[in-house]
Amino acid sequence: MISLRYHIVSIAAVFLALAIGVVLGSTALNGSLLSGLADQKGELGEQVATLEAERNQLNAQLDGADAFAGAVGDMAVRGQLDKRTVALVTTPDAKPTERDALTELIEKAGGEVNGEVQLTDAFTDTNKTDQLREIVTQSLPSGAQLPTASDPGTLAGGLMSSLVLLNKDNNERQASANESTAALSALAEGGFIKESEGVRPAQLAVVLTGGKMTGDAAADQASTIARFAAQLDRGGAGTVLAGGAGSAEGTGPVGVARADTAATSILSTVDNVHTASGRVSTVLALVEQLEGEVGRYGVAGNAEAPAPGVESDNP
Repeated sequence: MISLRYHIVSIAAVFLALAIGVVLGSTALNGSLLSGLADQKGELGEQVATLEAERNQLNAQLDGADAFAGAVGDMAVRGQLDKRTVALVTTPDAKPTERDALTELIEKAGGEVNGEVQLTDAFTDTNKTDQLREIVTQSLPSGAQLPTASDPGTLAGGLMSSLVLLNKDNNERQASANESTAALSALAEGGFIKESEGVRPAQLAVVLTGGKMTGDAAADQASTIARFAAQLDRGGAGTVLAGGAGSAEGTGPVGVARADTAATSILSTVDNVHTASGRVSTVLALVEQLEGEVGRYGVAGNAEAPAPGVESDNP
């Protein structure tokens, strides 16, 4: 009996020792693990602080550079668009402040904005593609021809170029005043543009847009604007597609245009029109278009240079 009790006590002692060992080992492990995690947290905190400091420094440099561009921008573009006319086409997300600032700079360059055509959300609505195609084909001025492509952006660009741009070869109207009024009215009645008054054909065009598109149909919507701008370019002496922050991303009109070699061979793009330097680049890009040159300008990774005539820092 005594022997049995001895064995029971011994076994209990063994299990108790094991339990204590597990607890002690776990405590030591947790302490070591927590110590390691604390060290990593400290290191990551230092890295975050360093990156934030670098970001703040870069933002300060950008702000300084943009302030400088705003100060010298008038001198940089003075006389560059002397007696040239520009048509302005804006998308729904284009900011009025950026439109007004760009218009003012074009005028300081000696140019004249011959009116604005404001596109609506319906213009890029994938559910209204067939309706847009129908209005475009029915509103085509006599003698004008639509491109062979069937996408709505290209077709609408073909029509719009005959309405708001002069013939690049003879500087003459491509449609009569009555034809232009009727076509613009048809687009407005269909809900694809806002009522446009006083729009006169110009030599050059700027398609002013906001940032990247959002939603399930973002890529298709961005493509519509990009193809519209490219076809508008083909119908006149030159066009610049200018967008704000995010416009050069994959679902931004500028980004889509830059991914299309057929578009980038003729259409100039600017991805930072929300800044003074971007607006200067837009005006200078119009000048380049007149000279038959093309470029991708701004601060995005797919830009080739910050501005026309400035060498890129990108490898």
